[in-house]
Amino acid sequence: QVQLVESGGGLVQAGGSLRLSCVASGSDFSLNAMGWSRQAPGKQRELVATLTTGGSIKYGDSVKGRFTISTGNAKNTVYLQMNSLKPDDTAVYYCNAIATRYYMPRDYWGQGTQVTVSS
Repeated sequence: QVQLVESGGGLVQAGGSLRLSCVASGSDFSLNAMGWSRQAPGKQRELVATLTTGGSIKYGDSVKGRFTISTGNAKNTVYLQMNSLKPDDTAVYYCNAIATRYYMPRDYWGQGTQVTVSS
């Protein structure tokens, strides 16, 4: 199994910043991509940002120019720097990874971390 643990959520005022972190752990796996999605109450889960091990990055339209996804020196960690936060960014943010174990790629998800932006 691959475990994903998120941290860094919380309450922030509009215009503020937060940084989310996600660490992937487990045995016998290689990462293909990591990223973030979010789900607000009453809404569908939406893509926030993804980063492949080849360096390709994709952002959701609503966060372009405000959020930045990156990895640390340890490639099993992904960060999401969120700037100029808006109340509409309030959601549970989920870390996601595509990882290959024993030649089988599959999706893994973290438990989620709450981000609340007050107006």
